[in-house]
Amino acid sequence: MKNFRQSYYDFFSAFYDRFVSLHSRVPQGEIKKYLADMVAGERCGKVLDVCCGTGSLLLELSAAAGTGGLAVGLDFSGGMLAVSARKTKSRPNIRHVRADASALPFASGSFDAVTCSHAFYELKGEAQERALREIARVLKPGSAFFMMEHDLPENRFVRALFYLRLASMGIRRAVSILHHERDTLAHHFRVVDKVPPPPAGPKYFAAAPESPKIGAGPFQE
Repeated sequence: MKNFRQSYYDFFSAFYDRFVSLHSRVPQGEIKKYLADMVAGERCGKVLDVCCGTGSLLLELSAAAGTGGLAVGLDFSGGMLAVSARKTKSRPNIRHVRADASALPFASGSFDAVTCSHAFYELKGEAQERALREIARVLKPGSAFFMMEHDLPENRFVRALFYLRLASMGIRRAVSILHHERDTLAHHFRVVDKVPPPPAGPKYFAAAPESPKIGAGPFQE
């Protein structure tokens, strides 16, 4: 049986892209490409997008993976996956999997990179901790997790919507994480870097369970 959150996201899938675009002063295609370029810098052949939503990032990740690679989009909402499947149907190297981020149905060490875009704040409580453990588990040795999240919107109305979104994960949890993403990630990854964003862009983080090649990709000396 569907729970409330699944039903909510199934309904929200019809409006999700517009809602996300309200949060940013930078076009969504540009900030998604910025994240995908970080993945491409790691020469990834197989990449997983956790909580892929309507698939906007998958379009960029499929290019990063190349014709011989694979971009896998995972979400627990059938509505989100349906929109994503329509949006990405012209890309043969994209696959969709319906599952929960806190119980990834993949073997350990399966992926060259894992991404999460505009969904980290919405993972609630222990589910967020389990999801981070699972992400670290499915990464290949030396590979990285790339996360993108909104900064606080300047527009008051949009900021109110942003706080409403955070409330879905619990106010105390949301406030504790909002400015402490690095500390949260550091509980599960040995190396965490906040990556400089494009002008007026969102927040980007790169994290690795093991020490990556320093100076390669987003990790610098």
